[in-house]
Amino acid sequence: MILRSLLFVPADSEKKLTKALTSPADALILDLEDSIAPQNKLKARALAGEYLKGKHTQSIWVRINPVVGTDNLLELEEVAAAAPAGIVVPKACGPDTLRTLDRYLTNVEIAYGLPQGGIKLIPVATETPGAVLNLTDYRDPPPRLVALTWGAEDLSAALGAVTNRGADGEFAFTYRMVRSMALIAAKAAGVAAVETLYADFRDAKGLERTARAAQRDGFCGMLAIHPDQVEIINTAFTPSPVDLAYAKRVVAAFAVGAGVASLDGKMLDRPHLLQAQEVLARGDAIAARK
Repeated sequence: MILRSLLFVPADSEKKLTKALTSPADALILDLEDSIAPQNKLKARALAGEYLKGKHTQSIWVRINPVVGTDNLLELEEVAAAAPAGIVVPKACGPDTLRTLDRYLTNVEIAYGLPQGGIKLIPVATETPGAVLNLTDYRDPPPRLVALTWGAEDLSAALGAVTNRGADGEFAFTYRMVRSMALIAAKAAGVAAVETLYADFRDAKGLERTARAAQRDGFCGMLAIHPDQVEIINTAFTPSPVDLAYAKRVVAAFAVGAGVASLDGKMLDRPHLLQAQEVLARGDAIAARK
């Protein structure tokens, strides 16, 4: 599953839902949560259900409203019955939240004749202080987990912070730390790490800088809140022809089966080989999606 770009689409807007059909995003996230006014929640749920019945070139996900106890379980059932690629889980407290959802989704899949385990989960894993402290628990990944993303807006509100940014406009130390912890948690779980959104959708240069930094750090993709962000994100997370050519040379250098190799006057060992193989595999997967 390629998840370079995941575009949020307010599910109460027929216009935006229709426009998203032509987006080059790898995934669309039909939003039932933060972008939807309370009086439009039922409309958004109904439109999302209809949308999921159509044909799409992207994988279709749904961000539900937080499930606390039995709150919003009806919403989850209606969404799951329409067989989305997966659910984006806001305010996830940790892996136990996803294990609870797994049990409920299993019952829904049985009831509606859907493939068992087919509906995947991506938690927004850092929106409360407790969730941040539970990131290490993803070492024992819950069922259905395919990626993990993070967010700073709700967390800063929960911490009582005036802002989550420093004087330079970049994330303050606390949020950079949380970002790193989320990246490490995803890797420990063996799933993809997805960078959080870039709020200023008019700042193309800032988005490109942020997306490329995320790619260098090990993230596989990024959330998008505006259609114009998608192409920039896709480019940042797609291996360039130069990257692919070099990766092929690295793999070829190890073709004789040696544990170390030399290329352009530099010594290479197994981590370099694994990185090169990952670049080539990613390039092949992206090419196949096209």
